[in-house]
Amino acid sequence: MESGDKVLFSYAGTELKGTYITERNKKAVIKLENGYNIGVDISAVKKTESPKAKRAVPKKIEQDKNLPALSIISTGGTIASKIDYRTGAVTSQFEAEDILRAIPGLKDIACFSAHVPATILSENMTPEIWKTLARTIYDEIKNNTNGIIVTHGTDTLAYSAAAISFMVKTPVPIIFVGSQRSADRPSSDNVMNGMCSAKAALSDLGEVAVVMHGSTNDDFCAIHRGTRVRKMHTSRRDAFKSLNIKPLGRVDYPSLDVSLEEHAIRRNQNKSELFDKLEENVGLLYFYPGMKPDIIDAFSGYKGLVIAGTGLGHTSSLCIDSIKALSETGTNVVMTSQCLNGRVCDRVYDTGRDLLTSGIIEGEDILPEVAFVKLMWVLGQENNPSTVKELMRTNLRGETERCLHNEL
Repeated sequence: MESGDKVLFSYAGTELKGTYITERNKKAVIKLENGYNIGVDISAVKKTESPKAKRAVPKKIEQDKNLPALSIISTGGTIASKIDYRTGAVTSQFEAEDILRAIPGLKDIACFSAHVPATILSENMTPEIWKTLARTIYDEIKNNTNGIIVTHGTDTLAYSAAAISFMVKTPVPIIFVGSQRSADRPSSDNVMNGMCSAKAALSDLGEVAVVMHGSTNDDFCAIHRGTRVRKMHTSRRDAFKSLNIKPLGRVDYPSLDVSLEEHAIRRNQNKSELFDKLEENVGLLYFYPGMKPDIIDAFSGYKGLVIAGTGLGHTSSLCIDSIKALSETGTNVVMTSQCLNGRVCDRVYDTGRDLLTSGIIEGEDILPEVAFVKLMWVLGQENNPSTVKELMRTNLRGETERCLHNEL
């Protein structure tokens, strides 16, 4: 059997038709006529027809060069996926220009240049790709683009938005956008998110942001700061929320009117700068009751470790000696909180004061994953422990409310 073959099979006593996609572990993956996929025993599937037509070659998209210039940078993910109508499969093997074909309304908003620094599943993102992405974005800013859209898988989108927030100082909007539902599903959010991201990229914004559905309806997209956003649901279209801060603004749909809050950084407020060094020998650890100290010992030799502690920023007393040993041998240990909302304060309880004595750096109100990315970035710029501590507690890209003078 080949991909695209029409098939007949029996499931739960009912005879069904579909399109054969592939075989995995002796299970045939079938695209049903309602658009959803199902896995059934390969022996139960009977081929009824082979595909007849050859795949059409898409035409080159004509763009209006009188419209403002935007750069669309694709890294893969669901919004950058397309349906193979011959097989019914969804694939991320996709070039950025195809997004203009998938979302025709985009070409009436701006004239796009397309770049594909990576075509990966979101979970395969790496610091090395962040460096490539940062350099691609910086080059586009130097080429006088009016704004940048980065298409990205949603699972690690917030990590990448935070990384680019630290790596690129920008005078123009850098908008990360994704899609929770693929293009073959009636509830897909790719068109609305794509259109709203384009208008946000042309707005008066001057920082890194994430633009995604603001509610479960098709009424508006929220604009979130890149260092304050988190994916809070596995599948809802409004999965992304701002933590410890109000969203930067919204894009109403279908009017595409953009409104920004006062705390949003405005266009041209910063000059473009690139800081593309990262220290990759950094870990992120989620503390849990009963954790053995040897798990912390495993990070010996790392340059940095972020711990997502309980409450105000705690681990058990049993782990403190291991944390102290890490700090004394040169590992910068940053304490954040699993609570997500609120600030770390290790001065309230004895355990917290013992942690401070052991050498931890309080992570303020920074989200654990943002602190992880920030520590990689800070250690890429500085080696001095006191400077690292000061920078981790300083507001550099809107990731915390603590404001100290800095040159980065």
